[in-house]
Amino acid sequence: MHDDNSTLPTATRRQFVVGSSILLASGMTGSLFADDEKASGESLVKIGIATDLHFADKAAAGSRHYRESRVKLAEAMAAFEEQKVDFVVELGDIVDAAPTVEVETSYLKEIDAVIKSAGVPVHYVLGNHCVATLTKPEFFAVTGARESYYSFDVGGVHFVVLDACFNKDMEPYGRNNFVWTDANIPQQEQDWLRKDLAETKLPVVVFAHQRLDLDPTESYAVKQSPVVRAILEAAGKVRAVFQGHSHENELNKINGIPYCTLAAMVEGSGAANNAYGVLEVSSKGLVRLTGFRKQEDRDFAKK
Repeated sequence: MHDDNSTLPTATRRQFVVGSSILLASGMTGSLFADDEKASGESLVKIGIATDLHFADKAAAGSRHYRESRVKLAEAMAAFEEQKVDFVVELGDIVDAAPTVEVETSYLKEIDAVIKSAGVPVHYVLGNHCVATLTKPEFFAVTGARESYYSFDVGGVHFVVLDACFNKDMEPYGRNNFVWTDANIPQQEQDWLRKDLAETKLPVVVFAHQRLDLDPTESYAVKQSPVVRAILEAAGKVRAVFQGHSHENELNKINGIPYCTLAAMVEGSGAANNAYGVLEVSSKGLVRLTGFRKQEDRDFAKK
């Protein structure tokens, strides 16, 4: 993934011009499926996707430029409108933790107005920063989000949103009752996931915040990651898992399922350090992510 127009070779450069902005994506162009497949009734879902905005009205700290996430997200939303996405997914940590509920709520209201600006549905994956100062009901009240884990169907594809924001006692995160390395998916959610996957005949894409592809001893991992992976594998329908939390582009394929970790929007200053993508999923289960700025492309359409 190239950061600026000067370094992009002509053969792979792709530009979306919105107002005075030039939005850069890499060279994966063309349809995700052939015309004859489309004619036979296959459908395509397009999703705008981003993670780890950590928006806050405070000075930068290290590589994290909190205030800039608002402008970066505005660029992403313009690209999503240009690409005519069906919905948007934010993979967690849309805001950074604040000292008070009032301040945290103000951050969330400001950035939520931007993410809703494209006028399409938005799905929020809860991240540890989303529900540090706030409780989950307070986050839902501002954003209009649904319950913390759920599933939905669009265009012949089954999408699953998971919630690992539970502490070691299986209490929901809120009011700083956890440490960020202690992410858990309770038995009740595991049972729901197993049942949900058994009841669908559609190809499945999963969205999470904390990492499901890591050993439970690692800091960014969900403690029950091997158990959750086993549930996904047993279903035989999961085409890809998209996650955030660790802020870096990463990809692991485990027992046939790709686990794609997206780059964080908050990292780095300026438009060249933005990161977001457009995810395409066909009703036959083909999956492709076109990355913008720092986000890398991922193509799971190839067998």
